[in-house]
Amino acid sequence: MTAPVVGFVGLGNMGGALAANLVRAGFEVVAYDAAGPERTPLGARWAPGPADVARGADLAVLSLPDGTVCEEVVRDLVGVRDRRVTHVVDTSTVGVAAARRLASMGLAYVDAPVSGGAAGARGRTLMVMYAGTDEHCAQVEPVLAGLSDRRRRVGDRPGQAQALKLANNFLSATALAATSEAVAFGTAAGLDPAVMVEVLDASSGRSGATADKFPDEVLTGRYASGFSNTLMAKDVRLYLREAAGLGGAVAVAVAVAGVTEAVWGAFAAAEPGADFTRIYPFTAGTAESPSSTDSTSRTTSG
Repeated sequence: MTAPVVGFVGLGNMGGALAANLVRAGFEVVAYDAAGPERTPLGARWAPGPADVARGADLAVLSLPDGTVCEEVVRDLVGVRDRRVTHVVDTSTVGVAAARRLASMGLAYVDAPVSGGAAGARGRTLMVMYAGTDEHCAQVEPVLAGLSDRRRRVGDRPGQAQALKLANNFLSATALAATSEAVAFGTAAGLDPAVMVEVLDASSGRSGATADKFPDEVLTGRYASGFSNTLMAKDVRLYLREAAGLGGAVAVAVAVAGVTEAVWGAFAAAEPGADFTRIYPFTAGTAESPSSTDSTSRTTSG
């Protein structure tokens, strides 16, 4: 069986790493990014626009900032009369409702958001959670395997993987915000933050914040995880919106999510585009202007 030619749309921090993984896995990759050809991974072929991806690839992988942009791109793909593309693998975080709309737009759609950051993408430790019909998932499985060594089918309907991704990002956002407050408290009481994080990570307060975000980004002063506070605030808002949408059938408690959304909304408003790990100095009241910001253009992963 001949390997499919893979189109890739969105070459930001996450998308660029994922597209490079596909090249290294032996796929022919046709790549497009609204920012221009400079982000094209070595070994991939540049496409001037989504229409060129539609004509030159068998399936398209999307890594874009939100559902609105994904719908624009899928509409562009579907609108090409002589298109070759038949399937879409969407690694973006778009929400449940958007995934369902995307699945109805005329292409075989697999909902496949990712978690683990740009470093996880480069190291192939990224978790790809995906949902779709048996037929659609079977068709794109080789490409999913090319993206990462860690993947799990979580449902048979587009939108189910989005629900899990939003739950994951809500937990990640809450843990990082809460850990920032806790470390700021301990530091004010005279504790060494590095000692705090070491003990917390070996105790019941352990989370992704103590396991990697604080040791790798906060304590080192790097603040360069590659994911922006703007995108995290968007994801928590999406979580709240989707939870409200379930109100007719299921009562979903969102008391904690409401507080988390307010914290991330305030941070994103104060320092739009800052690396999301900079919530610690923001929370501690020692925030400085970040030396660089993450793009939230139409080519940045969500």
